[in-house]
Amino acid sequence: MTNNNLCLSLAKELVSDRQQLGRPLIQGILGGQGTGKTTMCNLLSQTLTQLGYRTLSLSLDDLYKTYDERLALKQKDPRLIWRGPPGTHDVELGLKVLRQIRECKTPVTVPRFDKSLHSGAGDRTTPEIVENVDIVLFEGWFVGVRPIDPTVFDTAPPPILTDEDKRFAREMNSKLGNYLPLWELLDNLILLYPKDYRLSLEWRKQAERQMIAAEQSGMSEQEVEQFVYYFWRSLHPELFINPLVKSPTFVDLVISVNTDHSFGEVYRPKNV
Repeated sequence: MTNNNLCLSLAKELVSDRQQLGRPLIQGILGGQGTGKTTMCNLLSQTLTQLGYRTLSLSLDDLYKTYDERLALKQKDPRLIWRGPPGTHDVELGLKVLRQIRECKTPVTVPRFDKSLHSGAGDRTTPEIVENVDIVLFEGWFVGVRPIDPTVFDTAPPPILTDEDKRFAREMNSKLGNYLPLWELLDNLILLYPKDYRLSLEWRKQAERQMIAAEQSGMSEQEVEQFVYYFWRSLHPELFINPLVKSPTFVDLVISVNTDHSFGEVYRPKNV
């Protein structure tokens, strides 16, 4: 099945779910770095628009705290060297937006985030005003991810190696609890799942090489590894995402991601 055919099939399912609910649908899309969350949202949005439905693409990134707020966070906890881990988002803002949409309030002010501001540190930019939204595609690298048993970190996989790594991982795990009210607003959750989570490291390296070849600023191989390992230390895919593949409690649909970034096999955890 091609990506376009897959998205047409998914779009029709979302339309059916929207009609059954009788209110706007909040569709979560979970996937690690490089798994195609943006591609999936773009294709679904285009298809849903053609089917006559108003669609809003919202990223977990859009809920980042402001630049000044994140600077203050970093001063309190120097380990927060990059935006992204639990605790760097304004959960209350996300709750406000999704609740307004679910309750059919209109218009709704939707936050937007510009990663290019402040030399790449990023900041809030002009919000978007939307009306009469039918379907929200809410994507992010840990959308829907829930806290796990903290004793798991006693024998965590690399790069969670040192005692300090384990402390950081446990704290990030604890902060996931603050996001649970946001996840409760999701009607469904799609998981984009590469057969090997380590592919995201190579995908990121490829992207940076392409940027450098195009004479744009890009990270070195070592910088990419530091960047990706940082996120694996905070929420390791082997601990947080892999177990969801067979979890019908939280995930409704699993879509495999091939090494060439195309979408592959589709299956439902309840049938596994």
